Amino acid sequence: MAQRRSKKKRPLREEYMLREQLKIEDEAFDDRTVMRLGDLFTHGIISKIHFLTARGKEADVYLADPGDKVEEELVAVKVFRIETSDFDNRMVYIIGDPRFSKIKHNIYSVVNEWCKKEYGNLKIAQQAGVNAPKPYMFSGNVLAMEFIGSNGVPASMLKDVRLDNPGEILASILSSIKKLYKAGLVHADMSEYNVLVKDGKPFLIDFGQAVVLRHPNAIQFLERDVHNILNYFYKEYGISYDYEKAINEIVQSQEQGA
Repeated sequence: MAQRRSKKKRPLREEYMLREQLKIEDEAFDDRTVMRLGDLFTHGIISKIHFLTARGKEADVYLADPGDKVEEELVAVKVFRIETSDFDNRMVYIIGDPRFSKIKHNIYSVVNEWCKKEYGNLKIAQQAGVNAPKPYMFSGNVLAMEFIGSNGVPASMLKDVRLDNPGEILASILSSIKKLYKAGLVHADMSEYNVLVKDGKPFLIDFGQAVVLRHPNAIQFLERDVHNILNYFYKEYGISYDYEKAINEIVQSQEQGA
């Protein structure tokens, strides 16, 4: 007699392996998040998760080995926390963005859309030639992207390094802001905390809040980005840069297609 398969849904093998690797306790990840992480295994994005490399206000980042669909040596897996997410703080960057006009007003939808938003923004940054993590895949509240660092050690934040060439780094960051703007995007949270320095080059990170130019607050966010980064380099390195000139160069580059 042929053996029948149980109609009860069995857990994916990848999900079981994931729980074993991380020794996940019930309070660590909810079932939804574990399923999303399992998607990364199934699609060949990651093959093993190692350890936590960064903990932020809204997300944790884990280091992982790549699957057969990723060429780079390591993958960063960003897991957006749902239980501690601040609904109101996120909405200012979502409401007004035409890409997310039909979002449901519950925390699961907001966090999932935020993850989707960061993935899409990173794609725009990649296409614009900006130094930023290459996005691989997102699923729900989980985002897989390029690991920025060396030998498993994340690159340092701008605030934690003393630059030998601060003028060049500032020029490169402003150039990245200009490239983003020309591509129709504003980072909207530019600071010394959201720039990593690797091999003497700045890499922009944390694109979840970035908005398209059609967002009603896009110009205000751009002005804040430029002010934050110029203020940092002035305080830390005494570099004075004309704020109005910087803004005009960025805006005109988009208008002129330069």
